[in-house]
Parts: sequence; C-alpha cells; structure tokens
Amino acid sequence: MQTPFQSTVMTVKPEWIDFNGHLNMAYYGVLFDMGADQMFAHFGFGRDYQSRTGNTTYAAEFHVRYLHELHVNDRVIVSYHLVDHDEKRLHSFQELRHADGWLAATGETMTLHVDQSGPRVAPMPEDVLGRVATIARAHAALPKPKGVHANIGIRRN
Repeated sequence: MQTPFQSTVMTVKPEWIDFNGHLNMAYYGVLFDMGADQMFAHFGFGRDYQSRTGNTTYAAEFHVRYLHELHVNDRVIVSYHLVDHDEKRLHSFQELRHADGWLAATGETMTLHVDQSGPRVAPMPEDVLGRVATIARAHAALPKPKGVHANIGIRRN
C-alpha cells in the first residue's frame, strides 16, 4: 500500500457542477468519502462489515478547506493519512488532488467506530485494530500534513 494511501482516479461528474460552473461544495465531500471508503477496505471496514459484525463507522466531525476549483470531467485522486487513532476513533487528513498533481482541497475527519445495537461508540475488533495500528505506524513516519488542525475564524490585527 502507498503511504499515504492514494485512491483510484475518480472523475468529476456533470451533475456535480453548480451554477458557477465548478464542483459544488457538497461533492468535495462525496469525493473524500469515496476515497476514504477505498482506504477503509484496508482496515477491514468492507461492504460486508456491518452485516458481519453489527458495527460500522460514523463521521463525527469533518473540516474541508476548498483551495482550488474543480470542473466537469476533471480527474482526481484522494489521499488518506491516518494522523492518530485509539480503539474507538480514527483521526485522518485527506488531500483531494487533480490528476495533474495540484491540490484542490483538504479534509480532516474524526471517525467513530460504532456498535449498531446501541448505537454507541465501541472498540474495534482486534483484527481491525491491528490493521489500523500497522497503517498508523507507517503513516507516523510521514511529515505532518500541512493544514492538519486548521482553525477557522476571522483574523484580526
């Protein structure tokens, strides 16, 4: 696996374009989610995870920085950097890049592992937590992503 993880190439669809002629802000989230789904398969959160274990994941918090417009048919790649984790949570940072390499947006997420019978936040099964820990060790050697822990607010002099 690449470090950080890189998704397959995805294409901006015509129905995702807003009246300004560029990718609507909601669909940046769709692309980040599609990239995370590809990474989650490596953790063990595949399509059958919920039916097999009764568990799933919920995004508890998601921060997006829109840095450059995307347009119809642009080809993009989403990276996934696992910043931190514990037995119940994943803190990740993603970059949405045009296939030509320039950065279009970043997304920072706090993901919760949830037992659907509650629903309640619950520890990941040992096999999944082991895969998460292995990936976390590989990602710990990476430089801290620029923009992680970004704050929002109006800067005053």
